[in-house]
Amino acid sequence: MPVTRFSSRANLNTFEFTVILVVGATGYLGGIITRSLLQQSHAVRIILRPNSNHSDLIGLGAKAAHADLKDPDSLPAACKGIDVVITTANSARRGGSDTVAAVDLNGNRNLINAAREAGVRQFIFISAYEAELSHPVPFLQAKAQTEDTLRASGLYYTILAPHVFMDVWIPMVVGNALQENRPVFLIGSGERKHSFIAAADVAAFAVAALNNATALNRKISLGGPEPLSWGDIILIMEARLGRSIQVKRLPLGQAFTHLPDLVTGLLTGMEMRDVRIEMEQTAGEFGVMQTTLEQYIAHAYRGGLT
Repeated sequence: MPVTRFSSRANLNTFEFTVILVVGATGYLGGIITRSLLQQSHAVRIILRPNSNHSDLIGLGAKAAHADLKDPDSLPAACKGIDVVITTANSARRGGSDTVAAVDLNGNRNLINAAREAGVRQFIFISAYEAELSHPVPFLQAKAQTEDTLRASGLYYTILAPHVFMDVWIPMVVGNALQENRPVFLIGSGERKHSFIAAADVAAFAVAALNNATALNRKISLGGPEPLSWGDIILIMEARLGRSIQVKRLPLGQAFTHLPDLVTGLLTGMEMRDVRIEMEQTAGEFGVMQTTLEQYIAHAYRGGLT
């Protein structure tokens, strides 16, 4: 069944065919979103930067547009004929010229401007739960600034603000340490509760927000089905692996030798407070069956640490 779009800003109940542009499709979350859309037979265009190759997505039916968020002149062609933009693009795992200022701030502004000029009907931006203009981490400041730019753009928007991804953070903090046969390092007590969410669930919310009038001009906080601490995660992992895990706790602010400074800063922030996001109503509203942390660990480590 083809996707539909809002035929006018005045009447959201009249629909036509939709073309979706996914920005960040070559990344982890963007790839999940793109595959989900293609599996549902949606018309999808993805941005590929120079020297970027994602033939698997092209093979599944995505069309390529060669562009770069840092090059505003490349974006109008990518946005031409597009009805909905979904962007997950960020600088977190890049480097070089792909800085927070270049990608997360100016790059997103370039994309929003191009989308507005192209007459895009809905702009879905994947932000972050902790995004604040006053946040000490520049990456999260830039997310908050992009939210403000999007709200002021005149576009119909949906801002999804997920908390920490269980399938990114658990391997990074716990899984890698175990594979390298070293202790798991935690900052502080590791007992603050947080609503870890699976990336696939964030993707499901993004797809559910597509052409959904109830999602328009909203910022939607996203977390997992229950808040858990790093201590809880260690216990679940121990039960799954059938052995104890050595844990070393570091003082607040101390850098991890095995992790980037950005990650250290975010882990320190997690130790400052609990983040409990009530998800029952939101999950019901968008029809998303959420992944529990136990389900994720059982699947991810079903073969042990191999």
